[in-house]
This record gives sequence, structure tokens and C-alpha cells, in this order.
Amino acid sequence: MPQISFNTPIGPLALFEEDGVIVAVDWGWLPGDDEESLLLIRAKAQLEEYFAGSRKHFDLPLAPQGTAFQRKVWAALEKIEYGTTKTYGQLAEELGTGPRALGGACGRNPIPVIIPCHRVLAADGTLGGYSGIDGVETKEFLLRLEGARVP
Repeated sequence: MPQISFNTPIGPLALFEEDGVIVAVDWGWLPGDDEESLLLIRAKAQLEEYFAGSRKHFDLPLAPQGTAFQRKVWAALEKIEYGTTKTYGQLAEELGTGPRALGGACGRNPIPVIIPCHRVLAADGTLGGYSGIDGVETKEFLLRLEGARVP
């Protein structure tokens, strides 16, 4: 499976491609040699533009692996606009599910940053949790980068 690791302002990230689609973004540097592809190079460039503040939307083929419910949640996350946030409760209501189930799907997002689970906050407006390298600090960094209101 083609993969590439690179440094970002939130620490090292690893991108994975399978059959011409991005299937995962992992936190950290992968040991071994990178196996680059044109898609991975494009994805890395788009992430670098995002971190530089010049990209607000990603234009990449994605295929996150998960249950039908998880994929439904991840598709809803992609619709949350750059620089805005929603609460777990708001998003759960839109999807006709419970906030805890929605939070579980957010926590299992295999393509963080590109699928923006960092844009979902707790009911009281606090940041809640995050799967990133430094947890909530990473979530706060991403929200500030986007110009979102951070509690």
C-alpha cells in the first residue's frame, strides 16, 4: 500500500493510499521507506497548503473504511464548513442518532484533518476530546488555524 510520512505544524503525519483513494491519515512517522504516488504527493501538497492557511477545502478521493453508520457520520463531517463548528448534539440531531454514538464515530475517523472531526465540539461549547498527537491541543490548533471561535 503506497504511503508517505511528512512533518506538519501538528507533528508528523502519514498518508495511505489504496486503489487510487486516500484511506487513512495516521499520527506519527512510519518506519521504513515511503512508497510515494501521484495521489499521495497531491494530498501532501494540499495538507501543506491547509497548514499554510491557503486551502479551505480538500479535493481528494477518499474512502474511509468503517461501518455504514461511521461512513454516514464522516460524510456529515465533510459538510462542516472551514472555520465553523457544530456540537455533537447538533450533528447527532441532524443525523437522527445520539451524541455518544456520533462521538464514537468521530473518534474512529481514519482520515482526520481532511475529514474535519476537529470541528465538532461538546454541548457546552468546550473542545471535548480529539485523537490527534497532543489531543485537545491539536484540535485547538486546527480550529485557531481556521479562524474558528475557540472557547
